[in-house]
Amino acid sequence: MVLVLAAAVVWRLVAPGLGAPPNLEIATAATFLAVLLLRNRWAAVVPFVVVAVSDAVLGNTQIMWFTWSAWAVVGVGAILARHLRGPGRYAAALGVGVVGSLWFFAWTNFGVWLLDGMYPSTLDGLLASYVAGLPFLRTMLLGNLVLVPLAALVADLVERAETTTEPATAPAKG
Repeated sequence: MVLVLAAAVVWRLVAPGLGAPPNLEIATAATFLAVLLLRNRWAAVVPFVVVAVSDAVLGNTQIMWFTWSAWAVVGVGAILARHLRGPGRYAAALGVGVVGSLWFFAWTNFGVWLLDGMYPSTLDGLLASYVAGLPFLRTMLLGNLVLVPLAALVADLVERAETTTEPATAPAKG
């Protein structure tokens, strides 16, 4: 699991330099996977660790209160889905990917409008913030539509491997 967390942090740090589209992130999928595999609601802190470590390197502004709190919704969604199996888990993965992306877009663009002074403090300014964020939403949404269900698949494969692996028996003493 540490590898998944490290991959999410590294991806956030190097993705722009690799030419990846803005907001193509793996933190949502990493959170979903961590909650499913660690079977503990504390795994929902994965996105906070990812952004805390990467923000320490990249820096952030007061908008961090909006970005960090938006990730909380992803963690809650993963927690709600952790006991699901089969098709329900995949539906939940799609839901976490879609709702998480839409919430992140709506909440963080509101924060940009409210705090950063990039847009007038009017309804038109808020709408302009949302329009400017649409390309970022598209990338995040498309990525999460693939990566979060993939995380559910990985969790299913790990769980199957755990249930089919029999512990080695000690040889009979004779």
